[in-house]
Amino acid sequence: MIETQNPWWFGEPDISWLLFENLPYRIRPKWLDELSREPFSLNFVVGPRRVGKTLGIKLLIRELIQDNPYQVFYFSCDVLEDYRDLLEILRDYIKLKKRKGVKSSFIFLDEVSLVRDWWKAIKFLIDSGELRNDVVTVTGSISLFIGRYVETFGGRRGKGKDVSVTPLSFRDYYGLFYDDFFPGKAEEVFENYLKTGGYLAYLNGTLRVEELVSLIKADLKALERSTGLAREVMGAIIDKAPSPTSFNSIAKAVGISPHTARDYVEIFEALRVLLQIPYLGGDGRVYPRKERKLALRDPLVSKAMALWTRREVGKDTLYEWLVQEHLYRIFGEVFYYRNSYEIDAIADGLRVEVKSGRNVKSGRYPRNVRVLSGKDVPEFLYGLQHRPSRER
Repeated sequence: MIETQNPWWFGEPDISWLLFENLPYRIRPKWLDELSREPFSLNFVVGPRRVGKTLGIKLLIRELIQDNPYQVFYFSCDVLEDYRDLLEILRDYIKLKKRKGVKSSFIFLDEVSLVRDWWKAIKFLIDSGELRNDVVTVTGSISLFIGRYVETFGGRRGKGKDVSVTPLSFRDYYGLFYDDFFPGKAEEVFENYLKTGGYLAYLNGTLRVEELVSLIKADLKALERSTGLAREVMGAIIDKAPSPTSFNSIAKAVGISPHTARDYVEIFEALRVLLQIPYLGGDGRVYPRKERKLALRDPLVSKAMALWTRREVGKDTLYEWLVQEHLYRIFGEVFYYRNSYEIDAIADGLRVEVKSGRNVKSGRYPRNVRVLSGKDVPEFLYGLQHRPSRER
């Protein structure tokens, strides 16, 4: 398995490189530059499956093997059972590394969260000093962080970074088609973005909506949650969107306890399917017990959840969700306000209300509130600049 997954040791290309060159739409992910490459480092790359983590890692490997192919080790952990298997694989590579005279290496462990007690193997090798000159990068689905396994590495991360991988923002998506911003073209591209979301695999025809549903269901099962109950909770969330709601309201709609409703909402949030948007009062205080807005984080995820729950998501709701999501990615938090008027998204001094119509009267809002009509949303999203590593 080791030899099969590391073809560059034998002067052969990885199949991912060949597939990448033939994709209609391709991009080198910006998050690759956020990873530490200085020993010792333990990096964590976390994001939903099929969002591009593996392909990004393979592109980075292509850059790293130029000096010595044996200094790069990759392994897809979904074929392993538990930490003992992982420990055996890593020790096999450590032996090979010594035979080849490699002093410092880059080790990539893909989808390690699928391995039972994966953290034990890595922690053992760190404590024994066997990885002291290496850069270890671990990738996984969002459930990697549930159970707080990452916190077990306190003081053992070295120069390592946490990197969150998300679907493409609208700005990056637009860049696939045009180098400069043109309002007319932006509206056309945005209409396509509403259909495909930021999943490059879907745009390239290598991912189906049904597969995205299956992957989310698989993560729920791995977390020992009922997919049937999760579907009912998600259906209630879509029914109430984009209005603020409460755990009690969701619980009543589904016929469960508020505690269970909260648990499933937080699971969807941990899976990066859902974004919770709390209420920010006029006094500048956050009120966590008040009703919150719940936003789906990507148009393709919205399409998948609508398919799964047999619901429909309106375009006006998608507009609001996209503004909230993009502000959250940049500032790490987003809030809403509601009194005699409503503000859909508040982040770092920005106050934005999203209206679906093309011509909107903003006279009833304070001057510091930007009211966006549907045609304003693409330019607004494009104008937001990405700031790495702000997602909590």
